[in-house]
Amino acid sequence: MLPAFISSLLLTPPIEMIILKSKQEIKLIEKACRIAAEALEMLASLIRPGIKTKELEEYAEAFIKAKGAFPAFKGYRGFPASICVSINNQVVHGIPSQRVIEEGDIVSIDLGVLYEGYYGDAARTYAAGKIGELQRKLLEVAERALYIGIEKARAGNRIGDISAAIQSYVESNGFSVVRNFVGHGVGKFLHEEPQVPNFGKPGKGPRLKEGMTIAIEPMVNTGSPDVMVLDDGWTVVTADGGYSAHFEHTVAITKNGAEILTKLN
Repeated sequence: MLPAFISSLLLTPPIEMIILKSKQEIKLIEKACRIAAEALEMLASLIRPGIKTKELEEYAEAFIKAKGAFPAFKGYRGFPASICVSINNQVVHGIPSQRVIEEGDIVSIDLGVLYEGYYGDAARTYAAGKIGELQRKLLEVAERALYIGIEKARAGNRIGDISAAIQSYVESNGFSVVRNFVGHGVGKFLHEEPQVPNFGKPGKGPRLKEGMTIAIEPMVNTGSPDVMVLDDGWTVVTADGGYSAHFEHTVAITKNGAEILTKLN
């Protein structure tokens, strides 16, 4: 069981509305994001053929707690782990287990951090050993798509400007973006409004305003954008068995553009 105050923070906002944050709140969100970024950096040094996904989970949870924070995913809507580990054709929400990472795997890590009442959310996909040319290109395109989306995250633009930029770049490279799962607002709640799809039309959707904090997270497939959920109720896989990559940053909308909060440098 989670402590009552943490359980309440894990819920979604009672009213579907975009919550603008003060500069002080953004600083608190940035602290949570910093821990998330540091945790991903630590895990990057561990991902290699032979390690079990459960071991990555244990290292991540210990690291986050040592920072005085809480792993935001643990218990969230019943999720049984502190991080999501999704391999190859797994898109998101993979549950850590005794599965051993093998040479040539691509491994997506998604994690959230709750610190002093605020959340940070980040994800990255890593290569385990030597990977094939298709997987290498997938990782490059998915990560570049994230930054292309971030470039459009400016006050006065609309959510659709982010969405369309990501979709256009991904599809121009012969890949597809997942439709069933999207980015979102982040703050006092792990998932807030607005939703941030990785597909759409420019000039559509809510207008971006200074003080918004959002998670932009392209999920990119080598084949069809279609996905399905496995019998565990969590793990999302590509419908055609193709590879998938996932990259995510939490950003703050400022008067000078998007400030990446889940970045170490």
